[in-house]
Amino acid sequence: MDHSPGFLKLVAAAKQHVSEISVAEARAKLAARPKAVLLDVREDHEWSAGRAAEAGHLGKGILERDLEKLYPDASTEILMYCGGGFRSAMSCDAAQKMGYRNVHSIIGGYKAMVAAGWPVTK
Repeated sequence: MDHSPGFLKLVAAAKQHVSEISVAEARAKLAARPKAVLLDVREDHEWSAGRAAEAGHLGKGILERDLEKLYPDASTEILMYCGGGFRSAMSCDAAQKMGYRNVHSIIGGYKAMVAAGWPVTK
């Protein structure tokens, strides 16, 4: 995808402050920590087209509005993914600004997860 310079600037700034983890690290965290949450922050149409089997969904557009409703405990470990790892980094940055300290963006997002054989569903 051809991203605009302004968007890439926002992503680069967010990535300076967030934890990015590989697909393998995400699998390990979810296996070791049953209370950890896998959260898809893509748009509704992307979610409907296919998603990680165990993921919850909260699109980036409503993340700040609804995150505390779904996960009121700010210590909840949340692993976020989007299509390629850019929007999830910005979503993690927003969550951190809301007080969440245990959030991670999955590098490469859904594309990397599918390429690594992550179980998906529609």
